[in-house]
Amino acid sequence: MTLHPVVQPLLAGFTLTLLLAACSAPESPQAPAGNSPAETQAELAKTKSEMPSPPLAAAAAKRMMALPASAEVMAYAPQADNSLPGYRDVPREQYQALTDNPVQLVSEQPVSTFSIDVDTGSYANVRRFLNAGQLPPRDAVRLEELVNYFPYDYPSRADGRPFAVSSELMTTPWNPQTRLLRLAVAAQEQGLAALPPANLVFLVDVSGSMDRREGLPMVQATLKLLVEQLRAEDRVALVTYAGDARVVLASTPGSEKARIRTAIDQLSAGGGTAGASGIQLAYQQARQSLLKDGINRILLATDGDFNVGISDFASLKAMAERERRSGVSLTTLGFGVDNYNEQLMEQLADAGDGNYAYIDTLQEARKVLVEQLASTLSVVARDVKLQVEFNPAQVSQYRLLGYENRQLKREDFNNDQVDAGEIGAGQRVTALYEIVPAGQKGWIEPLRYQASESPASNSGELAWLRLRYKTVTGGQSQLIEQPLPAQVVVQPSADLRFAAAVAAFAQQLRGERYTQGFGADATLALARGALADDRFGLRHEFVQLVELAQSLHNPALSTQDAVQ
Repeated sequence: MTLHPVVQPLLAGFTLTLLLAACSAPESPQAPAGNSPAETQAELAKTKSEMPSPPLAAAAAKRMMALPASAEVMAYAPQADNSLPGYRDVPREQYQALTDNPVQLVSEQPVSTFSIDVDTGSYANVRRFLNAGQLPPRDAVRLEELVNYFPYDYPSRADGRPFAVSSELMTTPWNPQTRLLRLAVAAQEQGLAALPPANLVFLVDVSGSMDRREGLPMVQATLKLLVEQLRAEDRVALVTYAGDARVVLASTPGSEKARIRTAIDQLSAGGGTAGASGIQLAYQQARQSLLKDGINRILLATDGDFNVGISDFASLKAMAERERRSGVSLTTLGFGVDNYNEQLMEQLADAGDGNYAYIDTLQEARKVLVEQLASTLSVVARDVKLQVEFNPAQVSQYRLLGYENRQLKREDFNNDQVDAGEIGAGQRVTALYEIVPAGQKGWIEPLRYQASESPASNSGELAWLRLRYKTVTGGQSQLIEQPLPAQVVVQPSADLRFAAAVAAFAQQLRGERYTQGFGADATLALARGALADDRFGLRHEFVQLVELAQSLHNPALSTQDAVQ
């Protein structure tokens, strides 16, 4: 049959298109000849696993954040180790959503009030992400916890008080038009031998979600480090929970280390997570062995994935708030990945008058429970609040860096019924403000009908600092007041420069707009110039983490897009 002249070229073109499509289409995995059905399926599965993974989902792409000075950004892509038991396809880590502190006009809001925070879990958790080749979620980065992770050589002479307070002022590294104010609180050191007897309860999550190498095995190794530090006058009980809660080891003298280690070694994971029942039983055990003038503390080791019994956040937090009145504190030690509930861990410790740490390595466990055991267990002051009143003759605008979930109302400062943070022996607390000097252009434009000149008052004072705290025995709070000098230090201390580098990095990870133009290279230069006497190598490790983050650039978004 002869085709119409018009149809012939159309058919030829259509045939050519089909041939080209067939040649360009990716080949489907083919089973080798002679394979059995089982071998064929295994080979197909192997081939599929080697094929490139699909692009990041839109939800993950939204987590991209800017770090370098160039228009490159980094992306957080949740990944899980599917070779381990308990693997979940969809990571469901939980973090408290935080909104960065706003810029304040001194003419409208001259007073800033907040509770101190000595937790360090955010830094270790961020390190875990970076070491895994991922960027952390924005809300996993709490600036104050990154800054407070490091030891600083602050003045500690306290004149009879449990801590000393000092300040330092420098030109802001990422904005020469502003100043960076550092407030430092240094608690008195206390050796382990000087600590009062301790009544401890190890509360361990042995549910199925802990059945992975980052879970129960790490918990066991961590607790055994602490066991080696126990004295004969200390006592330890071991409580576990999975589908239900039980006492594995009743309160035992610290001299019986072998017995305590054996109880820890025999733990195994499996089942649901009745976390609330475990907490209740742990408090019961702690009350039974309560030491009137000693340390009474529960150490909760878990990933926070509660799914049996009381599991909602508000109820669990309320339980910890009620139980702290018994004189027993609650420290939370976070473990695990994928299903980690960081919000619960941090807030439970806060409500339970304790502290929060994330254990990503055995080295971190040693830092928290060996090198810093005194500060982890022993409290030197309770309900510590800071209040800063800025002098309008010196400061026109300011913003507090971090402490977003520690903000207090102005009237809360004098209200002893309002709970605040505790500070342990030897701990160092740092708070940073970025301020705009009076007369300088700031972030907020001046109002048309506002007086252009600031009232003169004590021109040599930048601000007035008030600090309230309660002694370990409770009672009425004590007040410390002192002026903060307005003099800018020409050669800032290594501690302040390093803290500024950590603060810059935290802001970059969170995608804040205030550090635009101050990228990874500038952060690295600032940190490398402030390594000082890095006894434990922590500052050098920080430099490596910034370098890791810098290597995770993704040019998909510009710096400007990432912070909108």
